[in-house]
Amino acid sequence: MSTRSFFGRPLIAALAGAATVALPAGALYLYGATSPHAEEVVTASTPARTPGASSTATPVNVGLPDFSGLVQQYGPAVVNVSVKGNVKTSARMPALPGFDDDDPFLQFFRGFQGRGHPSVPVQGEGSGFIVSPDGVILTNAHVVADAQKVTVRLTDRREFEAKVLGQDEASDVAVLKIDADRLPVVRFGDPARMKVGEWVVAIGAPFGFENSVTAGIVSAIGRNLPDDSYVPFIQTDVAINPGNSGGPLFNLNGEVIGMNSQIYSRSGGYQGVSFAIPIDVAMNVSHQLRTAGHVTRGRLGVGIQDVNQALAESFGLDKPRGALVGNVEKGGPAEKAGLKAGDVILAFNSQPVGSAGDLPAMVARATPGQTAEVEVWRDGSKRSVRVELGEMNEGSVVAANRGDSESGRLGLQVRPLSPDERREADLSSGLVVEDVEGAAADAGIRPGDVVLSANGAPTRTVADLRKVVTAAKNHVALLVQRGDTRIFVPVELG
Repeated sequence: MSTRSFFGRPLIAALAGAATVALPAGALYLYGATSPHAEEVVTASTPARTPGASSTATPVNVGLPDFSGLVQQYGPAVVNVSVKGNVKTSARMPALPGFDDDDPFLQFFRGFQGRGHPSVPVQGEGSGFIVSPDGVILTNAHVVADAQKVTVRLTDRREFEAKVLGQDEASDVAVLKIDADRLPVVRFGDPARMKVGEWVVAIGAPFGFENSVTAGIVSAIGRNLPDDSYVPFIQTDVAINPGNSGGPLFNLNGEVIGMNSQIYSRSGGYQGVSFAIPIDVAMNVSHQLRTAGHVTRGRLGVGIQDVNQALAESFGLDKPRGALVGNVEKGGPAEKAGLKAGDVILAFNSQPVGSAGDLPAMVARATPGQTAEVEVWRDGSKRSVRVELGEMNEGSVVAANRGDSESGRLGLQVRPLSPDERREADLSSGLVVEDVEGAAADAGIRPGDVVLSANGAPTRTVADLRKVVTAAKNHVALLVQRGDTRIFVPVELG
């Protein structure tokens, strides 16, 4: 079994039985290094040798790409991200094979295990890249999770304390902001134009070694990982390690096509299988975080599974494809539109659904309330069904958390109420408190409270709350609903 690593926060699936593999000597000869067993390449332009005559070795151009120009031009837009903070720990992690109990690497990982227990100080590092000259930076959400201080270091050695404008755990995307201008920026490419086998380059800070460059190829596209169905990952064989998290993945045109995010590994380090978030997905999340303070995703309301050969034959399909509907959520969008268990979804908004793993990301990218065209296979023929999508309830979506300087003054971690929560509480809007510390904790704010307004201004989004806190001098008055009671709570800002 594999160990799935979020850099800085690995999730250990299984380590028992992991084997140590000895690499053959030939594995050392990579990217143009000369093997002692390599045959001489003779071309029409190569002078013939006379037996017994001496010769001078002539370099042979084997056609491998030179990445130096790309790195020189766009490397300065890649930054190092270091974080400090306190996290609440859960029960002690069990001993893991291959790690000493006091291994700092393991101790760091333990710092991310759960909530509701004593806090411990942690430090970590990742990467990021500048997307606008005024200091907007993208990185992974897991890099800055639970951070109280985020520092960004540029290639010219300047350092800035960064604000966390927002983060979305579901897509693992976070947006930072530093107080600088006229910064170098990256260019964006189109992930839809990628081809399996094309060269790609990663720049980041593996194990803290800043601005390290690694290269490889695209191994696969549209990978759906078990716990990340909202992201159609780019799989590569680029060497990615802890510290590379949040760094850019470039194509040979010098365009960013992805954000390095995860690896699959038995050792916790690189083993040739790396995953990047397509840049169009990351930028969509970034735009929503910056404009709305949270991320919305469409919801279809079906349970699905893959179609294998036997199922394809039984349903009369020409080949295994699509997503088989196993159950339909009662009262959900799919049921209202007439979708049934046994339908095979072949396309969503004209996009073919090759397998069940393709569908969640397609639906999630759609806008709640949008009418989607769903092509299904039912009773041996195709038909089209129009579905008005619902909104995904994302309890783990957080924006402007404690890493943001404004929320740092306030000490709140909040998110917008979901539609179900709004209905249950009979509220049109509000921000539910997920965690509290500092000034807000001192004032008596509790997890589960709903912040309805700040200094008289409604708090429909995290951006609304941030605006009020930014403008406030020493105090802010929060209107809070706790159960059936509404109270004003004055908070002395930190």
